[in-house]
Amino acid sequence: MLGSASPVAFLPSGDLDRSRRFYEDTLRLRCIEQNPIAVVFDINGISLRITLVDAPPASPFTVFGWVVADIHASIAGLLAVGVSFQRFPGMTQDEHGAWGAPGGALVAWFLDPDANLLSLTQPPPP
Repeated sequence: MLGSASPVAFLPSGDLDRSRRFYEDTLRLRCIEQNPIAVVFDINGISLRITLVDAPPASPFTVFGWVVADIHASIAGLLAVGVSFQRFPGMTQDEHGAWGAPGGALVAWFLDPDANLLSLTQPPPP
């Protein structure tokens, strides 16, 4: 029924101006709209709608992520603009913060200003 509909992703924020600076200036996403209750970005035809809430909850799990071709280059680029990567107890992560998933993918995590847990994933080799 919805297989041909375009998806929209949602994230909460307590401060839309701060979120816009992070997603637009730090992550280099293209803002397509801002109004009093949301700021919207276009990510390759997918809308990411960051919605104003009173108290955004910190997420203990990944809420949004990107598939990247070279995770270490992506990590290096984000580190260069001040993004810090998360480390988790019990997970073996390399010196860059990337974890090797059982299927061969590499995954790294970082937080946005509202503690939304975001990820980068490099698929396993074919």
